[in-house]
Amino acid sequence: YLKKEHVHFIVGGDIMSKYISKRLFSGIITILIVFAINFIIINAAPGDPIKTIMGKESDDPVLRAALEEKYGFDKPLTVQFGIYLKNSLKGDLGTSIIYDRPVSEMIGERLGPTILLVLSAGILSLIIGTIMGIIAARREGSLLDTILSGISYVLNSVPSFWLGLMLIILFSSRLKLLPTYGMTNQRASYTGIKYILDVLKHMILPVGTLLLVQIPTYFRIAKSSVLQVANEDFITTFRATGMSERKIFNKYIFRNAILPTITMFGISMAYLITGVSLIETVFAWPGTGRLVLTAINQRDYPTLMGMYLIMSISVAVVMIIVDIIYAILDPRIRY
Repeated sequence: YLKKEHVHFIVGGDIMSKYISKRLFSGIITILIVFAINFIIINAAPGDPIKTIMGKESDDPVLRAALEEKYGFDKPLTVQFGIYLKNSLKGDLGTSIIYDRPVSEMIGERLGPTILLVLSAGILSLIIGTIMGIIAARREGSLLDTILSGISYVLNSVPSFWLGLMLIILFSSRLKLLPTYGMTNQRASYTGIKYILDVLKHMILPVGTLLLVQIPTYFRIAKSSVLQVANEDFITTFRATGMSERKIFNKYIFRNAILPTITMFGISMAYLITGVSLIETVFAWPGTGRLVLTAINQRDYPTLMGMYLIMSISVAVVMIIVDIIYAILDPRIRY
């Protein structure tokens, strides 16, 4: 005979596995749809990648035909899509038109620095912004709430590229404290712990810029969520029973209020992987953002398709992870 808690565990586990399976299936469908839409839009956009390779002054039809055959542009779009989809499933994202290198290799080199930048800024902004929002919500209407809200409004109105430039002028040009560009000091060629410290030093300004830009989002969501949950009827009931405010907040208010913040964290992480182009350009950070901008300007279709595929996969994967965390924190979602 099974005890009640055993039955609950088995049933809950079965529901959770079905929930995860549905989310995985919807994620795969989303990736395929986004992949197809990106392929159509990129190929329908104005511009000629073959002309970019040949140059404006060259118009040799034999050379054009050879290049179109090399990159597969001589085939119908439906055939191109099928071939690209088949190769992508094998990990082959094609060859860059501009750099003449495998796209997967180029993305692999630049994805690490971008993830490092995004994760560092995202986690710090999540922690700091959420703490600020909770403090402001628990002291609503106080001087501290006014100050924190004012800081949030100011940071929210500042463009990221302008803020990055101002930080460079202040901490690099004037105070001479931090490097202005790059991920490492190429002249020093550090190794070991010195290399790690050098990377951390170069990360301060770009991470600080992203941190200051993202904090207002988490601040607003955390503050509004805490205030909303704190005014629910069941919280009033707990207070009426004499339960301590600390227990009410830690066990009920915080756990319910943190859910929208986690959702925003997942969304921002997914899109920031390819959305930090301005920051990477300002600080010459060797990430995927600059690669995307170059590919757009030079009509490098294989590189663009590879980057958009990575973006769609990252969005789907992160959102699935967020949904699973959501279901763990709030069992109602599993049902």
